[in-house]
Amino acid sequence: MQSPRRRLRAPAMILTALLPAITLAGCANEPDPNTVTVLNSATDTLEHEAQQKYFDRCAKPLGVKVEQTSVPASQVVSKALRMASSHSLTDILELDGSELAQFADTGGLVPLKTAGVDVSGMSTGAVSLGTFKGTQYGIARSVNSLALIYNKDLLRQAGVTPPTTWDELKTTAAKLTRGRTYGMAFSATPDADGVYQFLPFFWSGGGDEAHLDNGKGAAALQLWKDLIDSKSASSAAVTWNQQDVNDQFIAGRAAMMINGPWQVPVLSEHKDLNWAVASIPVPVAGKPPVPPIGGTVMALPRTEDTGRQGTAAKILNCLNEQRNQVAWGESVNNVPTRATAAAEYKAENPKLAAFADVVATARSRTARVGSRWPVISDALSGAFQSVLTGGSTPEAALKQAQSRATAGE
Repeated sequence: MQSPRRRLRAPAMILTALLPAITLAGCANEPDPNTVTVLNSATDTLEHEAQQKYFDRCAKPLGVKVEQTSVPASQVVSKALRMASSHSLTDILELDGSELAQFADTGGLVPLKTAGVDVSGMSTGAVSLGTFKGTQYGIARSVNSLALIYNKDLLRQAGVTPPTTWDELKTTAAKLTRGRTYGMAFSATPDADGVYQFLPFFWSGGGDEAHLDNGKGAAALQLWKDLIDSKSASSAAVTWNQQDVNDQFIAGRAAMMINGPWQVPVLSEHKDLNWAVASIPVPVAGKPPVPPIGGTVMALPRTEDTGRQGTAAKILNCLNEQRNQVAWGESVNNVPTRATAAAEYKAENPKLAAFADVVATARSRTARVGSRWPVISDALSGAFQSVLTGGSTPEAALKQAQSRATAGE
């Protein structure tokens, strides 16, 4: 639901060593038969209460209640591992989509179809977010991605329209750069925020996370470097996270930015800010962008209690009914994952339609590389940091990134 955050990740060997604990989770401590438990990151009071509203709606007809254990997003994985080791892992585990592969790789999650969870009618990107090695283990109620958010007044004053190609992006950003206002803003921090923002350019240009040095990703690095070298984007991008980028945009120091729907509530508070959303520019006109898909997925830890597992599956089915997906998506400014629900959401929220469009072509960061993603993400962030701070050429940086990724696997 939120922008990607740096998460504490456990080495694969630790997860594998805890497989017996994970597969037996829920067998000890005699859990309340009338309570379904959930581990998530809904620590914000409003989000926690909103989650509880939907859990209660779906649990009541089953004669049970739902109890949430919420910890900061950066602690979900470590908390889940501790609970698994003490045989007390919850009935439902909500993870960031990029973390699912680490758990699925241990064999500690139940395939959703086996558990009776209805995964039909989901967007391709949403399916990939919850899938590991061809099997779907997680289901997302709503997802997010990135788009180009622009200041309509500044574009009108400059006599330009939202760019659709990389060449247009460079030209438009240059025309919009005036005084203290940069034409374009993005995050290039050496962490999950920067990587998330780089991927739409890297993937749309043909870059491959499994083969970082295939030669096709260099153009995306060169694009970012050209924007900064021409002063159409700030060199401070290497230190700006996604919230910083949004702050620059709100303050009028950026006419366009790459960002996600989680910024909508803050943007909407500024009534004098005339903003709109467009698709991210691509190398060749007419081709859809390939951004990353983000969000959380709900999974079912493998236990020996099929009764509790069946009840949890029914709750997941209820949460993902069309009416519930649309309502939840609107409450968190994310796009529902069922195609019919996404269409309804788009019709009811035309200002955010571009986010619904990009989600249709978005894909998971772990779809091709699975549990290797954290190592590759670190290598990729090192590459664009090296290029943007003047230390390397795009080709050399990606060659070094591939070596780093291979060494870290």
